[in-house]
Amino acid sequence: MMRKIFGAAMVLVMLLSCKQKKSDGKFEVTGKLTNAGGKTVYLIENSMFTRGRTIADSAKIGNDGKYSLKANPDEATAYTLQIEGSGADFATVFNDAKKISLDASFNAGSNFQTAENYEIKGSEASTQAKEFLSGVTMRLQQLYFSDMKADSLRKIKASDSLLMANDAQRIKFTEELKDFVSASIKKSTNPALTFYELGNYQPMAAQFGLKGIPNEEVDAIINDMVTKYPNHEGWAYIKRSISEKANKGWVGKEAPEIAMPDANGNIVKLSSYRGKYVLVDFWASWCGPCRMENPNVVAAYNKYKDKNFDILGVSLDNPGGKDKWLAAIKKDNLTWTQVTELKGWETSSVGVYGFGEEGIPYNILVDPQGKIIAEKLRGSQLDAKLAEVLK
Repeated sequence: MMRKIFGAAMVLVMLLSCKQKKSDGKFEVTGKLTNAGGKTVYLIENSMFTRGRTIADSAKIGNDGKYSLKANPDEATAYTLQIEGSGADFATVFNDAKKISLDASFNAGSNFQTAENYEIKGSEASTQAKEFLSGVTMRLQQLYFSDMKADSLRKIKASDSLLMANDAQRIKFTEELKDFVSASIKKSTNPALTFYELGNYQPMAAQFGLKGIPNEEVDAIINDMVTKYPNHEGWAYIKRSISEKANKGWVGKEAPEIAMPDANGNIVKLSSYRGKYVLVDFWASWCGPCRMENPNVVAAYNKYKDKNFDILGVSLDNPGGKDKWLAAIKKDNLTWTQVTELKGWETSSVGVYGFGEEGIPYNILVDPQGKIIAEKLRGSQLDAKLAEVLK
């Protein structure tokens, strides 16, 4: 889990192969990489258009650790540095100055995936990105240990008061994380840095079952960026892409099939619920917000189960997590059918329904004909929608 925290924080997309781009030196990164002499270091441009990566420049590191890399950006751009053979970036920089320095040190015999420490000079955006990564990682560690504590408390059948206290602390950590991210984004004066912060936080939040920054806030950030930087092609492209995605929502479309095993290994299909209204509820035993939402789902089920309504629970529990999944079902009184592939975020429905960035809990409401009539129903919204359609 901790490796996921650090891995997700570095880049959104890492391609196995990169294309070489000619450089004429409008942007330069120089410095010293201790214990990396003789290796090749790459400067990789991270595109806002395709989320793809292009090698902007490469250089052999001198025996003294010194190196120089150059790039030719068209606009404010994020770059990452990577040592040959490591398969991972060790730093992120931005071209808010024509020349910046980055010094880093690696342990002797290191795989060069993570620098023990690195220092950036001459680039305010690059320094802010480093502070952002450090701050988010620290707060995600708090959430991780809070989740571990919750698992331990459940194993020893701790009192509800202890569980509630831990849940309250997790909520506090979650709010502190969101406040930190929002403050960092507001502080940013570089369009590429804003994209880096927003784009990195959303998938990281999803890994912890967090909802991430609400869509309306994301829209406001995008509109603000387009207004502040009208000539930045990256943000103009993002705005167009988001608008196109919004026009392709699930409501009104036929629900893609779900076919997964229940606790006994029997395959359950969403299509078998035709003729009923069914809420497909995506959750996981490790997801604090999901567990907190479960009482609302239970109340809705008990209220409407005799009105041609049912629920299909789809768990994103991790490999080896069957016992935790079953324990959560029992503890939360989830009496409807539950299925899982025990693949975590690799669960097939995540990609099909596309809620990986928003996270869980997530749900869709399907009508008797198999069409999706609502999604993302939580709390009072769920009861209100069911009251509307199940008159």
